[in-house]
Amino acid sequence: MSPEPTTRNRTRWLPAVAIGLGAAVVVALIVVAFLWPTVTTSAKNVPLGVVGDSAAVSSVEQGLDDRAAGVFAVTTYGSRDDAVAAIERRESYGAVVTGRSPEVLVAGAASPAVSTILRQVAGGLQQQIAAQVAAAGGDPTYVSVPVTDVVPLAEADPNGSALAATGFPLTLGGIAGGVLISLLVTGVGRRLAALGVYTVVAAGAVALVTHGWFGILPATGDVAGLTAAIAVSILGTASFVVGANALLGTAGIAVGGVITMLVANPISAAAVPVQFLAEPWGQVGQYFVPGAAATLVRDLAYFPQADATRPWLVLVAWAVLGVVLSAAGHFRNREVIHLEAIEQPVPAGRRARRA
Repeated sequence: MSPEPTTRNRTRWLPAVAIGLGAAVVVALIVVAFLWPTVTTSAKNVPLGVVGDSAAVSSVEQGLDDRAAGVFAVTTYGSRDDAVAAIERRESYGAVVTGRSPEVLVAGAASPAVSTILRQVAGGLQQQIAAQVAAAGGDPTYVSVPVTDVVPLAEADPNGSALAATGFPLTLGGIAGGVLISLLVTGVGRRLAALGVYTVVAAGAVALVTHGWFGILPATGDVAGLTAAIAVSILGTASFVVGANALLGTAGIAVGGVITMLVANPISAAAVPVQFLAEPWGQVGQYFVPGAAATLVRDLAYFPQADATRPWLVLVAWAVLGVVLSAAGHFRNREVIHLEAIEQPVPAGRRARRA
């Protein structure tokens, strides 16, 4: 007796075409999300200090308007030391010192792009002073406007590209950890324990690679603080993904990933100053995990005098939000991927209160 033929279900043509179109739209949105900040980037209202009397400050402002209109927002400082302190607190990206010994101060660790612009400003200022000296009958060849990098980048990362790229692995790592824990671990207590272990081990590994091995995050004298910043950066994303999954089910993983990767990451200003992004998105990005993480890691690595209160609070808030969402979704029926090798039987009487 011949076996009965088996039947297979096939997707209808219309849904198949619709799925293909939907996938294409998703790809287009991803491309837009990642390219939009780059295409719309423009330098504007970058904080810049000027040291000198009112006449000198006015002259510098006029020169900046002529060469880079709208790029800088000028703040006057009484001395070179005050300007340096402002740069070290990340209140300014550089400064122009006027007087008998003109000088341009930059901070390569704050933004290589702004430092490049300021070096061009130094060249223009030197030409302007040389023209004035020549008009007065002096020798313009002796005119020099030195450029001093107050907070230089590490020798292992002279262009700052590695520092800017560090934010993406932290974001991707947070998402990956959150997804794995969401899919493989059940129970609020066990998920939180897994998050804790993952965060500590991952942060230690990242700090070891970036600080100890590659040397792209110097963090002179505060390696523990830098490691803690990396940990809370990873935890903020992973906790949110786990919490969204607990509350919304499998769809929560997609929600957490989309918000973090496609919304928050492109406006994080990890590679450029906040002022370069279209307003108000640069500031908005600082209230998501990728933006706050990029700011905090840069502060602790190069600018210990900067006020890092806001990024700390933002990252802790996202981590706490994930825990709250996990607790809120505790009584939902959640499905995880069952692997016998990592599971243990639970008596029937304990299943209702398993944690």
